Amino acid sequence: TLNLILDLAARGVGIRNLADPIKVDSSSPADPMAQLAVVLLALFAQMERTYSLERAAGARAAATAKGRRIGRPSVVDADKLAYATHLRDAGHTIAEIVTKSGITRTSLYRHLPPRPAEPLTAQDNRPSDRRALS
Repeated sequence: TLNLILDLAARGVGIRNLADPIKVDSSSPADPMAQLAVVLLALFAQMERTYSLERAAGARAAATAKGRRIGRPSVVDADKLAYATHLRDAGHTIAEIVTKSGITRTSLYRHLPPRPAEPLTAQDNRPSDRRALS
């Protein structure tokens, strides 16, 4: 807030508060009391913003400690996800899983656990005769 007022003052624009009983007028740089009022109000606004963020963080931490989930509820329940995982393990395509489970494609990719990595084997299409390579 104070940075905005100072930027506007540098451009020759003053701020005057008409609603509050405290005279706040940044248009006259010669009036030290008006400048003090601007700085104090900006300070109080910043302090309130800081305390508001701290209160919100404390409330989130308390809710998490109590086991409450914060945010929008998940659209995927555990039964649907288990069914989708079973279908994927059975070899169904993603399109089939979407149709059968009712989970959207994006949610499916977001919530399906990753498949375990398959070990790489040394079996490839090598010629059986080593002399053929030379």
